[in-house]
Amino acid sequence: MADFIPGYSIKPALISTSGEVLFTDGTDSVHPNQEACEAYGYTYDKASGMCKAYNFSVNLGQSLIDENNFVKGADNTTEKGVNNTYVIGESNSVRGLSRNNMIVGDNNQIGILYEDGGGTNNATVLGSRGLAQRDGEVVMGGGGNSVGKSQSSIIHLSGTTDNEAPTNLLVNGVSGITTIARDSNASSTSFTGFEANVMGVRTGGAAAGNVYDRILLRATGIAYLKADNQSVSTLGSFGTVTGWTAAVAFSGTNDMHIEVTGSRFMEIEWSCTLNLYEMKV
Repeated sequence: MADFIPGYSIKPALISTSGEVLFTDGTDSVHPNQEACEAYGYTYDKASGMCKAYNFSVNLGQSLIDENNFVKGADNTTEKGVNNTYVIGESNSVRGLSRNNMIVGDNNQIGILYEDGGGTNNATVLGSRGLAQRDGEVVMGGGGNSVGKSQSSIIHLSGTTDNEAPTNLLVNGVSGITTIARDSNASSTSFTGFEANVMGVRTGGAAAGNVYDRILLRATGIAYLKADNQSVSTLGSFGTVTGWTAAVAFSGTNDMHIEVTGSRFMEIEWSCTLNLYEMKV
């Protein structure tokens, strides 16, 4: 999309299938006023307060929706590039290049504003005003007056270790993705309770102990920007598991991860079921 015009701190980011031009300030999605909309060459609809690239028609809208999507109900939108997605209900949206998703309910959303054209894959949202922004996430929307206001969700993470270095697990097993997406900038009003159930099973290595030595750990706490009052407990173990542990960890500014620690010369497979309880105030 366009670069910033001198004198403006927002710019177009995406055009939805309904013809609405979605703007960004470089970080967050914003709604432009008439002046900003027209400065970028688009048309401002005063009746709806929307900045438009074109007027929506049934035929045009259908041509932009991938034939592999199933969308049933009023005011649902899937952006161009969404694929293999099932939506039933009202006023739901799927954003970015998202695929293999499902929504049942109203006013839910899968994906956020991706400047790189990326998306959220293999996610499910049920209920009202739920937001899925992590691959493989299952969300139960709790309603409220905005998307993501109150919800719970489950995601899975996995990975391996062969030494004692703390290691971040992969979100939904996707190579290179360890950050658990969330609203974490300095002006955030989002709070996240977490319960991470982490299993480690030894599969090899020359250190003392045996294959199939194992442990089940639970990390719990609450995060606002970073974690507060986190605790980690061992729910069960067998064999030589000295030093094995897991926790919610942070990198960069407030990037959230599930971090595991194994032992030197032990090959360990890790799997985590992460329950998130989210609220915006």
